Amino acid sequence: MTLRRLLGTALCAGTLAACAPVGPDFVRPNSPVVKEWIEVNSPSAGQSGLTSRSAPVVKWWETFNDPTLNKLIAEAYAQNLSLQVAGARVLQARAQLGIAFGELYPQSQAIGGSLQRRQISDNLGPISDIRRIVPLDTEFSTSQVGFDAQWELDLWGAQRRGVQAARSNLALQVANYDDALVTLTGDVAALYINIRSLQEALVVARENIRIQQVSNDLTQLRFNNGVTTELDVQESTALLNNTKALVPELESDLQQAKNTLAVLLGATPSRMTNLLGNSGRIPTARSNVAVGVPAELLRRRPDVRAAELAAATQSAQVGIAMADLYPQFILSGSIGLQASGGRDLFSSNSATNLASAGVVWNVLNYGRIQNNVRAQDAAYQALIANYQNTVLTAYSEVESAMVAYAQARKQVTFYQQSVDASRKAAEIAVDQYRDGIADYSRILNTQTALLQSQANLIEARQQVSSNLVAVYKGLGGGWQIRQNQEFLPDTVLAEMAYRTDWGDLLQQDPTGASLN
Repeated sequence: MTLRRLLGTALCAGTLAACAPVGPDFVRPNSPVVKEWIEVNSPSAGQSGLTSRSAPVVKWWETFNDPTLNKLIAEAYAQNLSLQVAGARVLQARAQLGIAFGELYPQSQAIGGSLQRRQISDNLGPISDIRRIVPLDTEFSTSQVGFDAQWELDLWGAQRRGVQAARSNLALQVANYDDALVTLTGDVAALYINIRSLQEALVVARENIRIQQVSNDLTQLRFNNGVTTELDVQESTALLNNTKALVPELESDLQQAKNTLAVLLGATPSRMTNLLGNSGRIPTARSNVAVGVPAELLRRRPDVRAAELAAATQSAQVGIAMADLYPQFILSGSIGLQASGGRDLFSSNSATNLASAGVVWNVLNYGRIQNNVRAQDAAYQALIANYQNTVLTAYSEVESAMVAYAQARKQVTFYQQSVDASRKAAEIAVDQYRDGIADYSRILNTQTALLQSQANLIEARQQVSSNLVAVYKGLGGGWQIRQNQEFLPDTVLAEMAYRTDWGDLLQQDPTGASLN
């Protein structure tokens, strides 16, 4: 077969290869549909502050109107190392997509050359006999250069399914990056809220220590004057020291929270004091919170998109496995130059070529190929179920966060009233004890109740803000800040470009985030 005929055969085979690839074409799996949020449409919806009339904000942390929180989110986005791991996987998937595209063309191409010199032994029997008759040169050399290629035709679509799988995997890695970003922003905000609540708890504890110290001094004075017994002194001392014991625990929890936040920011713990200061208030958001409609959730939440893309990637793997059931058609050829001795290698008379077409069919596979198809299909079905479960989990997380947020708002109102009443009661109890018309147990009870009420109020306020973060996190907000941005910091990209030739793969590819 001449090279021209081989090219003609390749063209015909390429036309055949344009047929639909074997295996299933991916379709988004069916999933439950929620039309309305339960909490938004409950009888007490007006008190919850939740509304579905508009879509959730993208930079939801800005609704807390806290510059420190905004700065922490920005630093975490720029420096978090776990996010950089996810970003590196996006770049890896870009390169893998290029590999898959390369499989559509001749899979083996090589340019080679060689120069050989050989001497045949004069003592070989046949050589010795021939040399007696005619002169024979037992030393000779050959040289050659050439280009070899081999192409497995994509008749059954295995290579095209490979491109589909690689494209879906790239979009999957982008979705995983977005999911990591949603988790990061939520975790930073939740930790910041916890840090501020601990700082407020320390202020409350120290204020109660001051109040209880005044009462303790009063009992000691009354005992010294013989007005009361030592029982009042000991009870007062016990309450005071129990309250003092809260401070070391709170300070320990506070420092541990700062250390955890430092990891999220990709910084050392020593920087946290400068960033956070020594005191602060629990951030509070605007009263009305837009949550959108449930139908938007499947488009907003990156983990839902990731579950869908994982199924899409595996769907293509089923087709790749099915292609092995059919024969493989292979074209191969080579062109080059060959010459021996001192002849001109680069003359037209030195041209040589070889062309061949073949077929390989693994027929005696003992069911291994078919069972591999079944195994890939089972993995695909598992990912379909995982997608459906992810959708259900997403709805559940949002509903749970909403009801927790709404109920915590109610608790704040009640605990605020409790704190006001407890503070007044504690003041009255001290005055009555000083006037001798009440015993110390009234002071003990009212001051204990005051401390507990204040702690409950701080916890409830923390829960309001933390549950609001959970609502926004459940709605899948925040990842949009990476749009039109690179997946790794400029310094990291520069280091990678210096280390390896990445071409244009380090640049933002907006098409990589979509499933085609």
